[in-house]
Amino acid sequence: MHVLSVSSLKGGVGKTTIALGLASAAFAAGLRTLVIDLDPQCDATTGLGAVGPFDNNVASVLKDPKHAVVSKAIVSSTWGKSAGGFVDVLPGSPKSVHYDTPHPTVRQTWMLEEALHRVEKDYDLVIIDTPPSINALTRTAWVASDRVLLVTEPGIFSVVAAERAQRALEEIRVAITRRVQLLGFVVNRYRPASKEQDFRIDELKTMFGELVLPKYLEERSHLQQTQGAARPIHTWPGEGAVEVANFFTWLLQQVRESFEQTPAEPRFDAKLEKRSILKRLRRGKKSAEKVTIEKAFEILGEEVAEEPEPIDSPLVEQEVADEVVIEEQPEVEPTAEPIADVAAEPISEPSTDTGGWSFKLEIENPGEQSPESNDN
Repeated sequence: MHVLSVSSLKGGVGKTTIALGLASAAFAAGLRTLVIDLDPQCDATTGLGAVGPFDNNVASVLKDPKHAVVSKAIVSSTWGKSAGGFVDVLPGSPKSVHYDTPHPTVRQTWMLEEALHRVEKDYDLVIIDTPPSINALTRTAWVASDRVLLVTEPGIFSVVAAERAQRALEEIRVAITRRVQLLGFVVNRYRPASKEQDFRIDELKTMFGELVLPKYLEERSHLQQTQGAARPIHTWPGEGAVEVANFFTWLLQQVRESFEQTPAEPRFDAKLEKRSILKRLRRGKKSAEKVTIEKAFEILGEEVAEEPEPIDSPLVEQEVADEVVIEEQPEVEPTAEPIADVAAEPISEPSTDTGGWSFKLEIENPGEQSPESNDN
């Protein structure tokens, strides 16, 4: 199973259109495809015909990525089946905006990867439609992906957003995972007669070189029609629709060829290999296995101290049933002189010291009543 994120840091560039077009090409190619709608606007969910209230959705999965939750959240699209392929959808939810924090924890960024680990054998391709931001949801998608396709249009604001997106993706690669790679930039909503757009495309090529894909998607009304009818572009009639479908077939081929060129993941440092029992659930990795304490110490390189052998002594009696050790006390002869009464030392209140702060524990004597109870 391979995972592709379709992203943009600027809204309105047709990111969902590209995601649905790739899903249509995968559907026509007979691939088992899953579309994950991480955008709180839920446009991809609507375009796949998955409309209606759902008890489980992408917000439920991000909250609890267990197999039972993931399997219940995934629903079938209205596209049907084609040559053994199908398209399922993990529906979006406006509630997912609660998980789109600007500073996610490491645990939050791995939630979607853990969820995809549960269904790794069920799909050939996963397409993630991300929100137009660089907050937690987009980072979660990138961490779970093998490739990221950045969507842009030939305009000044989109060019600036494309540069920010490339820098943000590189930060994810350095800080969290090097598996994810940038597939390239796809230009959407291209108008051949516009000199301004030609200038911006040349600007993109100067900045990103071969990362700018050589073919551009022109504006066509067929895309809006298929999305409104919740149908794949590859089944829509008309010569214009065929041209658009051929573009997405070519784009899917670029994606699949990129997957085949996936380099091996970097080897882990020896110290990190000792922490293998603590690794997260990841695609392509076996699930965590239960190990004994002795095995854990062996993996971590620690020595397990052997228990001392019991000492045979006539003065010690061990009760095996209750595991109580009773020792004989030597008899003490009474002294001639009386023992003087010793005043009991005051007992200080126990405290727990944690270094930077401390608190006291109050202990009640069950034999004494508090002043409040006497008043009652």
